[in-house]
Amino acid sequence: MKLTSSAFQDKQFMPATYCAGLPDEQAHATLGPNKNPPLAWTDLPEGTQSLVMICVDLDVPSAADDVNQEDREVPADLPRVDFYHWVMVDLPANLSAIEEGLFSDGFTAGGKPGPEGPLGTRHGINNYREWFGDDPDMGGKYYGYDGPFPPWNDSIMHNYRFTLYALDVARCPVEGDFTGADVLAAIEGHVLDSASISVQYTLNPRLR
Repeated sequence: MKLTSSAFQDKQFMPATYCAGLPDEQAHATLGPNKNPPLAWTDLPEGTQSLVMICVDLDVPSAADDVNQEDREVPADLPRVDFYHWVMVDLPANLSAIEEGLFSDGFTAGGKPGPEGPLGTRHGINNYREWFGDDPDMGGKYYGYDGPFPPWNDSIMHNYRFTLYALDVARCPVEGDFTGADVLAAIEGHVLDSASISVQYTLNPRLR
């Protein structure tokens, strides 16, 4: 299997079009276009019945004490955790690509509706649900794709990995509201093959 994008190459800097957060001189950061990127794939294994797409940030601070605080940076040696930006299951096996903006076009306060999505897909909940928590203006379930919006004062570049999984089942064995971790546990033993592509992104002016 091979996963590619017409918008970027592997390990390149993420184009602003696909980001939830952009630099801002006054406020440090502001909301971005937040479109899902175009992605295409080839060489699915024989017996593929459905596909799963997951995007995860591998470099999210494990503690929020220094996040987005003036006159300091999030330390580079702080332990990092995964943050899921996109959890999509039940992509039809006869697809070979998804279009830019089909699953996300703009940032929705409280998150986009779900779990049902275009093309018969189902969307899981991304980690913006935890990020915004009980914020009365921004809190919600956050189904589907919401792009990069790392802390504007993080001292390290963030790496975002898109992975496509080819499954031997027509419907991913998760129900109701589900997370990235739920999907990874559920597809264990059903993955015929997978392919990934990664991008980098930061809002820290020192690193851009």
